[in-house]
Amino acid sequence: MANFEPAVLVLADGTVFRGRSIGAAGAAVGEVVFNTAMTGYQEILTDPSYCRQIVTLTYPHIGNTGVNAEDAESRRVYAEGLVVRDVPRLLSSWRSQGDLTSYLRKNKVVGIAELDTRKLTRILREKGAQNGCLTTEVDVEKALAKARAFPGLAGMDLAKVVTTDKPYEWTEGRWELGTGHRKLENPRFHVVAYDYGIKHNILRLIAERGARITVVPASLPAKDVLKLRPDGVFLANGPGDPEPCDYAIEAIGEILDATRIPVFGICLGHQLMGLASGAKTLKMKFGHHGANHPVKDLDTGRVVITSQNHGFAVDPASIPGTLRPTHVSLFDGSLQGLARTDRPAFCFQGHPEASPGPHDIGYLFDRFAKLMDEARQ
Repeated sequence: MANFEPAVLVLADGTVFRGRSIGAAGAAVGEVVFNTAMTGYQEILTDPSYCRQIVTLTYPHIGNTGVNAEDAESRRVYAEGLVVRDVPRLLSSWRSQGDLTSYLRKNKVVGIAELDTRKLTRILREKGAQNGCLTTEVDVEKALAKARAFPGLAGMDLAKVVTTDKPYEWTEGRWELGTGHRKLENPRFHVVAYDYGIKHNILRLIAERGARITVVPASLPAKDVLKLRPDGVFLANGPGDPEPCDYAIEAIGEILDATRIPVFGICLGHQLMGLASGAKTLKMKFGHHGANHPVKDLDTGRVVITSQNHGFAVDPASIPGTLRPTHVSLFDGSLQGLARTDRPAFCFQGHPEASPGPHDIGYLFDRFAKLMDEARQ
């Protein structure tokens, strides 16, 4: 290929993958993970939960539908780097506004293609998520040193890195063909959403249940949240280790202990609610990343296919009497959902808003709205 620009991915264990650069020039260092979703690469790239992670997509053909402004899940790309098997030269979608390679370069994201992603995935699955360096400088020894110098995500508070600087209002609903995103009118509820790395479609699905939303910084104290007189409090998804987020754990604990305001947590918010309720969290071997993960609802026995993106989990052996499990993963039995036994509060480990992914577990948003309705009576 005439325009071949080399790139290299070096794992901390010394494994080297050589390929072609498909993004910006430079180097990216972070935790290398694999994602099994077949679609939604733009949503994955713009998910703040991927902060400080280099994402390997196991589906071989990535970029065939291009990119557009409407599918971004946040204000920018948060993934440190992108690893794929193949980027097709042609793209086909009536919604496309550009190609993936140009998108990566515009957002200064390093990417690599034309390497064996199956081999890389097997290494991550068997050895666990590894630190790595993805670079266009093609200096293996230098890249290896950078990979080994990365401290890892355990003990790293990234919620403060990706959160909003100041509160803002959100009233945008779901996307509709021909009109774009709906605007909420005559809201019934007011929800305060803690931004630990929130995704836009999560906000849209809360708004669709009749709520105007005030999004607030991750470190806002509980007393300031309660001054806003919310009908419900939402705990967002986000990156990094939940245990160092002591400010969030304290605020959630105060809200749960002092009030009976309904609380709903997703992903990092799920882990933080667990910690605030007395449970502990643990680092997973390679985490769950994909849009095809089966989860069992313990209350109904129903099996749902879910979207997942997390490297930490609540330790089921640490759950106190004020919490009960509601969902478990059918891949590895890990805890996927919790509910307080003494408060109108619950949480889920996956990403039920389905960006990207299936809509099976969207009923959790209905549950949140029902709790807010009941609290008003």
